[in-house]
Amino acid sequence: MSLFTYHLVKTNYLSALKAYLFPPTSKEVPGLIHAECMTAMTLGSKIFSPSRMLIRKVAVFAQWENEAALENFLEQNSFGKSLNKGWHTRLIYLRQWGKISGFEIPGARDEEDDPEAPVVAVTLARMKLPEVPRFIHWGRPVEKLVRDHPGTTLALASIRLPRTVSTFSVWKKQEDMVKMVHGHSEVPRPKRHSNAMKEKERKDFHFEFTTLRFKPIAEYGVWENRSDIIPGIKQSEPK
Repeated sequence: MSLFTYHLVKTNYLSALKAYLFPPTSKEVPGLIHAECMTAMTLGSKIFSPSRMLIRKVAVFAQWENEAALENFLEQNSFGKSLNKGWHTRLIYLRQWGKISGFEIPGARDEEDDPEAPVVAVTLARMKLPEVPRFIHWGRPVEKLVRDHPGTTLALASIRLPRTVSTFSVWKKQEDMVKMVHGHSEVPRPKRHSNAMKEKERKDFHFEFTTLRFKPIAEYGVWENRSDIIPGIKQSEPK
């Protein structure tokens, strides 16, 4: 069974640029199925602001053949060693909506969803460039909804120019995330997400889009002076 990981690390500009321009590939890294290397962004921030694109903060979403391949990458690969100085979570796939190229998404799992269990959500999209203004108009309110939602412990966005955009969010309970998606959260303007999805169905912003839901099984390291980000998951020390 394959393993997914999501990594966050703050590094220097040169290392961040190198990761951005020359991300790890399956041809170079044994056991890596696919990886997306992106620049972290602050959800809901103004489009033209220093917090919109945090150049030194690298986000990596990856899929591995097995945990041994991941461990070898973190211990032996120069970029892996850099990522190992940050924070990451290890994830088991639960379900998918939409499709995206590059990854090998497993078939549907028989495991029942636990509404009380923590869950991690990752969205990944390839933009239609002429639709970017519409996407920003409808997307920023959703970013603020997720960022400020009492059910999240961590929520951020990331980008790889010119087309790839992504979000990552950790939810205390799967029930909280589901209510947010359907516009039933007890927060101001709860239908921001559902309204944006209706607009997407009317006229798509992307030529590829997927939302992935995961069961977090471990977390390692520290992100912005925080650890124990995922409820109920014991913090582990990087090897």
